[in-house]
Amino acid sequence: FCFLLSLMEIQSHMEETGQLLMLPPTPGTFEDREELIKYVRDFGASQGYVVTIKKSRRDRRVILGCDRGGVYRNRRKIEECKRKRKASSRLINCPFEAIGKKDDDVWVLTVKNGEHNHEALRDMSEHPYSRRFTEEEVRQIKVMTEAGVKPRQVLKALKQTNPELQSTPRHLYNLKAKIRQGNVSEKSFKSWRPNRSAIINLSAEASTRDSCPPKVPYLIGGKFVESQASEMIDVVNPATQEVVSQVPLTTCEEFKAAVGAAKQAFPLWRNTPVTTRQRIMFKLQELIRRDIDKLAMNIAIEQGKTLNGAKGDVLRGLEVVEHACGMATLQMGEFVPNASSGIDTYCIREPLGVCAGICLFNFPAMISLWMFPIAITCGNTFILKPSETNPGASIILATLAVEAGLPDGVLNIVHGTNDIVNHICDDDDIKAISLVGSNTAGMHIYARAAASGKRVQSNMGAKNHVVIMPDASADATLDALVAASFGAAGQRCMTISTAVFVGGSSPWENELVERAKVLKVNAGTEAGADLGPVISKEAKNRISRLVQSGIESGARLVLDGRHIMVPRYLNGNFVAPTILCDVTTSMECYKVSVFMLYLIFRCIARLANSLEEAISIVNRNKYCIYPYYYYLMWPVDSSLQLFL
Repeated sequence: FCFLLSLMEIQSHMEETGQLLMLPPTPGTFEDREELIKYVRDFGASQGYVVTIKKSRRDRRVILGCDRGGVYRNRRKIEECKRKRKASSRLINCPFEAIGKKDDDVWVLTVKNGEHNHEALRDMSEHPYSRRFTEEEVRQIKVMTEAGVKPRQVLKALKQTNPELQSTPRHLYNLKAKIRQGNVSEKSFKSWRPNRSAIINLSAEASTRDSCPPKVPYLIGGKFVESQASEMIDVVNPATQEVVSQVPLTTCEEFKAAVGAAKQAFPLWRNTPVTTRQRIMFKLQELIRRDIDKLAMNIAIEQGKTLNGAKGDVLRGLEVVEHACGMATLQMGEFVPNASSGIDTYCIREPLGVCAGICLFNFPAMISLWMFPIAITCGNTFILKPSETNPGASIILATLAVEAGLPDGVLNIVHGTNDIVNHICDDDDIKAISLVGSNTAGMHIYARAAASGKRVQSNMGAKNHVVIMPDASADATLDALVAASFGAAGQRCMTISTAVFVGGSSPWENELVERAKVLKVNAGTEAGADLGPVISKEAKNRISRLVQSGIESGARLVLDGRHIMVPRYLNGNFVAPTILCDVTTSMECYKVSVFMLYLIFRCIARLANSLEEAISIVNRNKYCIYPYYYYLMWPVDSSLQLFL
């Protein structure tokens, strides 16, 4: 009660005085010095102050302070009354101080003084650090400078990839001088620059996280509208369990309105020249490239992917948008004169009408971009239902599509679970459905939609195998196996979950385990993370249950990642790489199709006819959609040719 009363008093005082609250970072432990510094700097930027390094003994200690520039902190102290400085001067000696010390193998953060004696920055662009070039920008400047490109042309080229770049020609001249003198080292590349697009949240209400999470809108007729639904689903950050937003369960009336808007927009859109539709796709891909960092951050927060993985998610979807830019050629029909006596045949490609897409959680941007860009560029209108666990990327993409010039009603977004999916299957105005989902969902949707005469494209679950021959290159095979098995936390259709070692797995086990152990498990938003969390607590529990069932059935556990604890993210849905060996085809962990982060070995003990036996194992699993083979030199005999 005392804590709440104090919080209310602070909030009341802030409302009366207009003063903003700048909170200190939360003390904690970190794996290395750079991770600690990055955390304090990023947290400070989110609160409206900039953190700089005051003193540092690289191997043992670092002292961090608040300074708008940091170069004047050691100046001779003068009484405040004698100073002739502006109120916003960078020379203010702020008392804020945080200390990082190395204790055994971890760095411990403590806050010595969390107070500030200046106003907060309301926009990170106010600070000189925001004008710094990034590491990649410095590399580009070096290349262009050596090629003789003029400074203003260099800046123009940089601003094409980063429209928010604030650096001026003066900053570029200074950097070029350092390049000529050879003073630009790898260390100087890595200067920190605050994220200008980061939202500074300084209110007492936000700092206590008591504010109601935002509601995800739906898109109908070109307008983003808040749903009137009473039922909501929380969008949860899988690394922290914090509620990011709330997704409404679209009502039947709202769904009908979305279909009606798509149906109304169809006649005009289908008669729009294909070149006009292409131009919108050209603009869309440009906008996606512009906002790729924003999309990646949203995916990392809502889905748990690492930032690199999230960017890959966007880039794979972007390839489809680029493909749609060539739709004029793809839309060409066929003509055969005199196919029969006095008969010519024509093949004309025409849009179907209103189409719908149902998305899975594992690739929030890519799956959405698989669907609506091709459909609408062909002249259809579209109803998109994102996954209810991470709808943010689809909303951002829809915003960009509207900005690109997509007419009202051509793209519409609805939200929900089973009920809204059934509405999509049953609605007579929807002519085709594309979905990515589990086998259970895919079979249900395929049967229900086909019964009402719809065309259905159903991409369902998988359990992929890799067959490894005894003469396979060890390094190349192990690198590929680790990446294919554990990447994206195992939550993708093409994940390798079963390795079939011809002749036995013993020569491979130790090295594979060592390579899997070095993968860094952390929140997707953290730099250097190799694996993020799985999507939900339920998914983590199912992984643990299936691994345990394999152990109880006789499988050998050679690497257990079920109980990993990630510092600062103790509530996250983390599962480290897990490897089971000596798994048989009768075990539940082998038979089921599920997105998960574990690898199972199926060892072929006999060398004679081993390839045929491996092929037989792969063929008998009903969920396998793509087998992989690793071998050094192996003649392609008739059995393998027949299988391929």
